Amino acid sequence: MDTLKKLFPRSFDNSDVVKLVITIIIYVVIGAVAGILLGILGSIPVVGLITGIVGTLVELYVFIGVLLAILDFLKVIK
Repeated sequence: MDTLKKLFPRSFDNSDVVKLVITIIIYVVIGAVAGILLGILGSIPVVGLITGIVGTLVELYVFIGVLLAILDFLKVIK
């Protein structure tokens, strides 16, 4: 659990609905900015494969972060 708290520090600070919504918005913005930057870099032929892999990892990070935030808010995980 300590490793998850180090990797997703924002996901475990949701004591009320406002903090949960702010956390979800932050993760969505991270995903959107990374998507835009990777989309721009993806136009370079050699870098296309690398941006695809990095994009998948960023999407996975965002999904897990939002999921952990919701589970922490609902007190499913401690």
